[in-house]
Amino acid sequence: MSPAIIKRLDYLREILEKYNYHYYVLDEPLVPDAEYDNLFRELQDIENLHPELKTPHSPTQRVGGVALKKFQEIEHSIPMLSLDNGFNSAEIKEFGEKIERLLAADSPTNLQEVQFACEPKLDGLAVSLRYENGLLTQGATRGDGVVGEDVTENLRTISSIPLQLTGKDVPRLLEVRGEVFMPKSTFVKLNEAAIKNGTKLLVNPRNAAAGSLRQLDSKITAKRHLSFFAYSLAFVSNYDFATHAEQLSFLKSLHFPINSENKLVKGIEACLDYFNSLQKKRNQLPYDIDGVVYKVNDLSLQRLLGFVSRAPRWAIAHKFPAEEVLTVLEGVEFQVGRTGTLTPVGRVKPVFVGGVTVSNATLHNMDEIARKNIWINDTIVIRRAGDVIPEIVKPILEKRPPHAYPIKPPTHCPTCQSEVIQVPGMAALKCVGGLECAAQAKEAIKHFASRQAMNIEGLGDKIVELLVDLQLIKTVADLYSLTVPQLIELERFGAKSANNLIEAIHASKKTSLHKFLFALGIREVGFTTANLLANHFRKLSVIMNATFAELEAIHDIGPVLAECIESFFKEKHNQHVIQQLIRAGVHWEEKDEPTSTETLPLYNKTFVLTGTLLHQTREAVRDKLLALGARVSESVSKKTDYVVAGEKAGSKLLKAQQLKVPVLDEAGLTTLLNNNT
Repeated sequence: MSPAIIKRLDYLREILEKYNYHYYVLDEPLVPDAEYDNLFRELQDIENLHPELKTPHSPTQRVGGVALKKFQEIEHSIPMLSLDNGFNSAEIKEFGEKIERLLAADSPTNLQEVQFACEPKLDGLAVSLRYENGLLTQGATRGDGVVGEDVTENLRTISSIPLQLTGKDVPRLLEVRGEVFMPKSTFVKLNEAAIKNGTKLLVNPRNAAAGSLRQLDSKITAKRHLSFFAYSLAFVSNYDFATHAEQLSFLKSLHFPINSENKLVKGIEACLDYFNSLQKKRNQLPYDIDGVVYKVNDLSLQRLLGFVSRAPRWAIAHKFPAEEVLTVLEGVEFQVGRTGTLTPVGRVKPVFVGGVTVSNATLHNMDEIARKNIWINDTIVIRRAGDVIPEIVKPILEKRPPHAYPIKPPTHCPTCQSEVIQVPGMAALKCVGGLECAAQAKEAIKHFASRQAMNIEGLGDKIVELLVDLQLIKTVADLYSLTVPQLIELERFGAKSANNLIEAIHASKKTSLHKFLFALGIREVGFTTANLLANHFRKLSVIMNATFAELEAIHDIGPVLAECIESFFKEKHNQHVIQQLIRAGVHWEEKDEPTSTETLPLYNKTFVLTGTLLHQTREAVRDKLLALGARVSESVSKKTDYVVAGEKAGSKLLKAQQLKVPVLDEAGLTTLLNNNT
């Protein structure tokens, strides 16, 4: 390879990154766009002629690469914490008083002298960037704070994120936290193009940023022109800082973009002044914000204050109040959700609120409609609650016209015409069509096929959606009528994958009564309740004919749950689908005598499973625990009796340790099961 080519390649990469930094971070273009484009094309030409010289850190890689099949999960080396929220000055003052009390326990502290780092709270998506020897090696979404998604290739397309760090003494290891967002101008341009092309409009910049960053094809992300601000330093090797502001200054020296609205102030009153000042200029900012964040600047004080749950005591988000405007409620539609819940959606005269044009808004449920006394054709106050979800706040009764009329709930499902009920003690309306309701079909089938239910391997969400969209299946029973020739005709299938799926469907016919009950997706019936019903009644026919009184008499089944179960099995659509499943060969072993769960050795003990078990699956352990009368929960609380922790146990194990809940490893679990069998 010619040394001259290598030298030219290095020069082009260096100069283009310099131009990127000045254009996207400093907003100070050094050269006209045409000059930049000429240099960029020259770099592309060299890399195309010599593909062995391409690197992930070249400016040409910001245009995106090969599409992924799915995102991999990444466990954050340091958890990405959430922040507590404050919604008014009183709550922010209370936050300050707590800091003063906590610090006073260590040494007397005058809160007015405590310095706070104030910054805009961007309405985007939090990410973590990891650099090794100055090179961007990994980028992840926040996820649940402990585990996020690997979106490295998509983050590489964002021009304001450095691919390679420059400056003095670049650290060996660096982890930076920040916010990916879509500038308002980009959002407007993309929607203008969507209108021109007749494609779907983006809802708002926040959703657009999140959706763009989670594209499996990074070329699509590149076309969305996202931006980034760094807001904290999670980890850095061989450096020590005294304040948060020093950390940000260090990041800025490495060419990370830092928000110019950041400000250091002393005392809570100065924080509130910052909030009021930023709120006034909010609409003039080139990006969306939904509040501000206050952080104690002194890192030693941060360490003293520590954390509560998964949020720091030394920081808080001060949210802006939602924006409100007047419009007219022109009609109401009832939408059927994935579990059959009917949600009233108000169709309103289009109005601009909170930065977007709104034409519909949630009414929550009939109880809320009655409480607020909202009628069709009313003049109403509409608010973007949390600056995201449009909500109808109240009617202006003085403006109620003569042609206004009350909103009446439907008696039958607008999708399948099944009966609509209101479950006692609950505000929501419910379609009891369940297994026959097209609006619920996709989610019902996905649930039916899931691992804890019928465990149909290979029947993932995308396959279910494809089969329903093509009308090859309408209910869960239709799965058992699918054939290999039908599947082979579809784009996603070859002969082997079609055969594998049909075999998995047939294998699922042999199951257990409690798994079958859980698979039916009865409202409020989780895995534990399904097991309770199976143990108590032992036969499906008995369960289907059980009266409200018989169901409510079972320990742990109250009136709401009893009504859900009885209504489900009374619905003829559901009876028909169950009969089809039985005729298709779905079966299980039934026993004659009912069992009282109260006599079982682990009755009323609550277990939580987390991590990977080496010698048995979590599903197998769940079944064993349920058979012994235990409850198996998804979340850890003070009422949890045991947490079973396998390898790579995450946040549930941490919470168990915080709450001092007994933790069992796999060996301890085996001993417990053997002692109670």
